[in-house]
Amino acid sequence: MDITFVKFLQQFISNPALLVTTILTLGVIFVNGWTDAPNSIATCVATRSLSPRKAIALAAVFDFLGILVMTSVNSTVAQTIYKMVDFKGNPQHSLVALCAAMIAIVTWAVAAWSLGIPTSEGHAMIAGITGAAIALQGGFQGINPDEWIKVVYGLLLSVTMGVALGFIITRTTEYLFRYSERRKATALFQKAQIAASAGMAFMHGAQDGQKFMGVFMLGIFLANGVYGTAEFTIPLWLMILCSAVMTSGTMIGGYRIIKTIGMKMVKLETYQGFAADAAAGISLLLASLLGFPVSTTHTKSSAIIGVGISRKLSAVNWELVADLVLTWVFTFPGCGLLGYMMAQLFLKLFV
Repeated sequence: MDITFVKFLQQFISNPALLVTTILTLGVIFVNGWTDAPNSIATCVATRSLSPRKAIALAAVFDFLGILVMTSVNSTVAQTIYKMVDFKGNPQHSLVALCAAMIAIVTWAVAAWSLGIPTSEGHAMIAGITGAAIALQGGFQGINPDEWIKVVYGLLLSVTMGVALGFIITRTTEYLFRYSERRKATALFQKAQIAASAGMAFMHGAQDGQKFMGVFMLGIFLANGVYGTAEFTIPLWLMILCSAVMTSGTMIGGYRIIKTIGMKMVKLETYQGFAADAAAGISLLLASLLGFPVSTTHTKSSAIIGVGISRKLSAVNWELVADLVLTWVFTFPGCGLLGYMMAQLFLKLFV
């Protein structure tokens, strides 16, 4: 089904269910830019390669480009999200359940942000729509296991590659530059880290932007009484809209998250910040090409841990890592349960 911007606007104005779904989905995208995007430039700020204001501007620009460019080339992550859960049935009931999932995701993300905990909005979104789909379908038949397993693969890939590449790139960099003058090497790696942070922000947009556009397309199709489209093309206007909203969220800032990831977990030198950003960016690129929806937060944090381990185990703030892991572990059941309960409540109230 071809969704032009004019057709979408007409439906947005005339269809209250689509209006509410759109506003809530854009709210989730905005919160993602506000709370999740700062992870991509946290190390750049921690090593003083860029000021927080410049780093956030960098993240905003490259998040925008990541959504625009990567989606045009490869939209498999969006396709995976769209097919992951079963919202077919009565279109009104389906949209109500989807709205409930969006509210659950925003609630979870804002609560975590208020505590300064860098959760994954991407995983919260997957958990929220999964819980809502289970409530809508009255059981686990609301889940497509062939697509959902890609989340597990992505989680294993991103964490394993993040730690391994963080370790390898750090050790390789130390070996190659072992005879370099420290001042000159630092100046070089400040520039390299800015480039690596830009790449990391680009891949954040590519990954998380596609996740949310997949949900956006699901809402549009449901509003048109359509479900089960095998493949779809994401229109340019939707890429621009999602990019602009995520960028706006990023521009508001996220200094609390930057402090947690970039300053508290491991004390980094400039070349180590470069290694962390490069490792995370490579891991995200591979996951995107394979169509695995992964968490930029998990990937970046894992890369930083790998960098810290390359020095010595005690260089890592394991108490903070334990808190982060605990939060990650609870995201799926916690946000999934919240999505389920919200959907149950909304279905009783509004249908």
